[in-house]
Order: sequence, then C-alpha cells, then structure tokens
Amino acid sequence: MAGKKVKKQAPGSRVQAHYKIVSSDVCAVCRQQCERGIRYMARLERPGAVGNGVPCVLTRYFK
Repeated sequence: MAGKKVKKQAPGSRVQAHYKIVSSDVCAVCRQQCERGIRYMARLERPGAVGNGVPCVLTRYFK
C-alpha cells in the first residue's frame, strides 16, 4: 500500500512573528496594558533605571 507523500517546506519559507519595541510612555497610555508592560513601567520608576524598550505583543506582525 503506497502512502501519501507530503512535500516538506523549505526552512526559510516559514512565517515568523515580529514585535515592535515600545518605550514606557507608550505602555502608559495603552488601553490593554499587558503584564510585561506593567513590569517594565514599574522597573523604570526606580531611580537610575535605564530603559531600552520592551517588545509589545499588541503590535505583532508577520513577515
């Protein structure tokens, strides 16, 4: 009995999710504040904290 052959996809053709990096001021005005953004804002409230941004799950797009 011959089985159905499945064609494998090339490794580079997979769709991958990308996230925009947002700063704390964007997280502060967001309507749907996520846990990651809330932790980021709390961390930046400490004196001497330096922020590089956090990936926002609400701005996900695929390439």
